[in-house]
Amino acid sequence: MAPARDVVAHSAQPAQPSSAVRVDGPWTHRDVAANGARFHIAEMGEGPLVLLLHGFPQFWWTWRHQLVALADAGFRAVAMDLRGVGGSDRTPRGYDPANLALDITGVVRSLGEPDAALVGHDLGGYLAWTAAVMRPKLVRRLAVSSMPHPRRWRSAMLSDRRQTAAGSYVWGFQRPWLPERQLVADDGALVGRLVRDWSGPRLPEDEAVEMYRRAMCIPSTAHCSIEPYRWMVRSMARPDGIQFNRRMKRPVRVPTLHLHGSLDPVMRTRSAAGSGEYVEAPYRWRLFDGLGHFPHEEDPVAFSTELVNWLKDPEPDR
Repeated sequence: MAPARDVVAHSAQPAQPSSAVRVDGPWTHRDVAANGARFHIAEMGEGPLVLLLHGFPQFWWTWRHQLVALADAGFRAVAMDLRGVGGSDRTPRGYDPANLALDITGVVRSLGEPDAALVGHDLGGYLAWTAAVMRPKLVRRLAVSSMPHPRRWRSAMLSDRRQTAAGSYVWGFQRPWLPERQLVADDGALVGRLVRDWSGPRLPEDEAVEMYRRAMCIPSTAHCSIEPYRWMVRSMARPDGIQFNRRMKRPVRVPTLHLHGSLDPVMRTRSAAGSGEYVEAPYRWRLFDGLGHFPHEEDPVAFSTELVNWLKDPEPDR
């Protein structure tokens, strides 16, 4: 993992409250303690817990449509900010996937629930896969969008030239200092370009893109957002990375829904498809035609409908 020298001196303290994070809506905001850190959550509804995990370059706000849809469908919907992002703590270390997965399962415990259905997009999907392997008793169901199983991701990035090229931003993150500076330059202009470039024809709203730009400019967020990707690449030949890859051979044993946009330019459909080989439980693959890397924002109605119907299906193997 890259050293955290550019994290501010008080990086382990809570981020300053910001309208870019605690956005008003039908949900409520609060903080919960888990795995030695403090995490900001937005929650809505009552019923079985569904924990929503955002990806890069976003924060909890990416799930605003699903929070409402899940609450209306009879679920307790909670969207959390991952470590180092949004309103959660920016710590000097702890950005490897095993520890980030323990953040997630720790939040489930802190919410007083016996388990949760995990819904993860992009990096959040990578961590959802990981949590389902590491703490299977705390994961009731698993839904992943725009991210293959970690072993599948590793294999595709190393052996598929097209995926290597599509994921060039990950390789670019391995440079010191420069990626952080690029992400916050011009009030986060690069964040806006990435969201638009990675989307299909149905772009997320301009308001959402502006939210992501502002959230990335909160001090230390850019560095903390990049650290998981630095670990994922730099650990490939290290003992900790090899051990993690071996650990992820353990099969996922909960019903799994795998969602993907057919026009995703950064995570090829070929890379994501086939992740079912790591699932020893009902596995359902759903490809959204005409959508890109953010199907839950590009077509929130279709995405939410698919998710809710699957969560309510007593026979998900059909």
